[in-house]
Amino acid sequence: MAEAEGRCPGSAAERNNTHSGSCIGMRRMGSAGKKSSASGISPRTRKPRRRPASRFAVCIDNSAYPASLELHKIYRVLPDADAAREGDMRIVDESGEDYLYPADWFAPVELPHRVRASLLRRAARLQSA
Repeated sequence: MAEAEGRCPGSAAERNNTHSGSCIGMRRMGSAGKKSSASGISPRTRKPRRRPASRFAVCIDNSAYPASLELHKIYRVLPDADAAREGDMRIVDESGEDYLYPADWFAPVELPHRVRASLLRRAARLQSA
C-alpha cells in the first residue's frame, strides 16, 4: 500500500540509503503541499435525482384489441409527451412491450404504495427473464 501512495517502504534511514529510482509509486503533484481554500463542499444545494413516478391505468375499452388488452386490468404507463399531445398513452401490454393506444381506452389510477411496488417488482422480473 505504501508504494501506491508514492512512499518508499521502510524507515527514513533505509530510504536515505537508497537512490531515488528504487521507489515505485506515484509522484506527488506540484499542488500536493499547498493549502486549499476550498472546503470540499459545494455552495450549491443539489436536488436529489428522482425518476419519474411510475403511472398506472386501468383498461376500460379493449374492443379493438382484445388479444392485446384485458378489460379492467391495470397497466403500466410509460411517459411519452409526444403521444400525450396526440391523445395516446404508451402502455406496456400483455406481450411485455410498450405500444401506443388511445388514451380514452384507459382510466389513470392512483395505487397504494404496496400495490405499486408489487407491480413494479413483477415488471422488473419479466424484463430480466
